[in-house]
Amino acid sequence: QVQLVESGGGSVQAGGSLKLSCAASKYTGVFYRMGWFRQAPGKEREAVAAIRSDGSTSVADSVKGRFTISRDGAEATVYLQMNSLKPEDTAMYYCALRHGFGGDWSAPGIYNYWGQGTQVTVSS
Repeated sequence: QVQLVESGGGSVQAGGSLKLSCAASKYTGVFYRMGWFRQAPGKEREAVAAIRSDGSTSVADSVKGRFTISRDGAEATVYLQMNSLKPEDTAMYYCALRHGFGGDWSAPGIYNYWGQGTQVTVSS
């Protein structure tokens, strides 16, 4: 069974950086999309960024210019480099994977697999 394992969360002061990683074990698909979502207490899950296996990326306006999504070309592994972090970036960050390229990248419902999440806390 496919499992997504996230790592790299933690606590940082405003203006700092963190890099999240997500590896999809036992996944052998060629065409897929991997995305990062976040959810703060009392708020809906929000799309952050996504990348397809062909390298095409999508990034939410709220993090554009500060967050960068990338992948390991040989493995179903995705990274989220987060710079210039703000207190409002505080949330549980989740990795997700979808078979194929179809659908709206920002819609949680299109993804087939989810990780357990990693906490990111930004203090002012």
